[in-house]
Amino acid sequence: MQPAILWLVRLGYDQGLFNRAQAVSIRAALGDSPDIGDFAQKLIDEGIVDDSRIETLEKLAGLAMTKGAKGPPAVDPFDESAATVAPFTKVAAAPPPAAEFTPPPTINAGPMFLFDQLSAMDDNAVASGMRELLRATARHGASDLHLSTGARPFIRKDRALAFLDDHTLTASDSLRLNTALLSEGQKKIFLERKDYDYALALSAADRYRVNLMVHKNGPAGAYRMVPAKTRSLTDLGFEQHIATINKLLSYHNGLILVTGPVGSGKTTTLASMVAYLNESRTDHIITVEDPIEVVQPSRGCNVSQREVGTHTKSFATALKGALREDPDVIVIGELRDLETIEMAISASETGHLVIGTMHTSDAATTLNRLLDVFPPAQQTQIRASVAESLRGVVCQRLLPARAGGLALACEILISNTAIQNLIKEGKTTGLRNSMETGVKEGMCLMDNVIFGLWGEKKITAETALANITNRVLRAKIS
Repeated sequence: MQPAILWLVRLGYDQGLFNRAQAVSIRAALGDSPDIGDFAQKLIDEGIVDDSRIETLEKLAGLAMTKGAKGPPAVDPFDESAATVAPFTKVAAAPPPAAEFTPPPTINAGPMFLFDQLSAMDDNAVASGMRELLRATARHGASDLHLSTGARPFIRKDRALAFLDDHTLTASDSLRLNTALLSEGQKKIFLERKDYDYALALSAADRYRVNLMVHKNGPAGAYRMVPAKTRSLTDLGFEQHIATINKLLSYHNGLILVTGPVGSGKTTTLASMVAYLNESRTDHIITVEDPIEVVQPSRGCNVSQREVGTHTKSFATALKGALREDPDVIVIGELRDLETIEMAISASETGHLVIGTMHTSDAATTLNRLLDVFPPAQQTQIRASVAESLRGVVCQRLLPARAGGLALACEILISNTAIQNLIKEGKTTGLRNSMETGVKEGMCLMDNVIFGLWGEKKITAETALANITNRVLRAKIS
């Protein structure tokens, strides 16, 4: 029996979703080697988990996969004695109200900090504890650490949340923790603006992207772990599309867009692209980031990294200056406003390769967002410019993998004559058909890639169904 299923059963007991007799009946129906997705679906099909609790079941399945990657629970939940074993977490075993979901449990092992003793620590002890907490979070394999007023400290690992401690942070606790590593100047800026983004470097190998803000309860901080080593595009999961992406990066002018929702790995992919260019070409690369996350030492290329706020006023200002700084490649951390997008398109038309990111979910949405920021009077001209300058769009998404961890799904659009005509005519609704016929050129659709991941048993049926919109493909998943 898969460890993930054993954890799902254990968690299901704790949350009152089902009892041992029901779990045993599902096991008898499916045998000893079912997939966790099949087990969860059987619970729904048999009416054991009703519609009001399906969301709870899905969240528990995600948590079970994370825990299952480390091994089975200490007690086999199918044993008769398991019915009387106390829940493995500190969360009460009583079932929550049908319309509510009990927050993720406190993890048994991971980053540690004596949050309940914070008031007795001096400032040096708090700063030292924060440094060790960040390093321990990175070692634990988490992607984010959150310290927020009115909430327990928690981390995100493989897209799932887990609490570090049962202590709820007060406004004073949160302010001390989140400003412990700031200089006096940085602290002043945060207290004045109530928002502050910066890159925290404890050492060359310990870097973090930090966002501090104030919400209704008080201060809060989100810390994103920056990998010490830049992973290759193949390591990130682009192995089947590596030839296509390398071809995009071989151009010496034009516009390449890397897109996806928040937390989909855009920054990591962008850093891998810069690392590839840095090692395969002899050019001048200028990056504009907010803040600088991955430090790129110059190798084959000369890499100039600029941070918004510290080295330049804005993305648009940096782009305007970059055109006079003899760049070959310009990398923009985020295309977020009209002026920045207009400058990026202009730079791509004047003999530079421009790579930027956007928060969009697919190629058609990306192009619509890119074009819609311009006023109607400029639409015809901008569509023509984008049609000529666009090299490709790489949309990506991270999905929970069946074996634990995350699986990358992507959609790739490559500009060709058909794509250019659709952009010029404003018929972006026809992009899907052109991409389906452009498979030989390296194009792929997100739905097809996700369906392929399910076929290769890299993701569960539930994950595939939650992320595929094509009804024909959905009907093939069982």
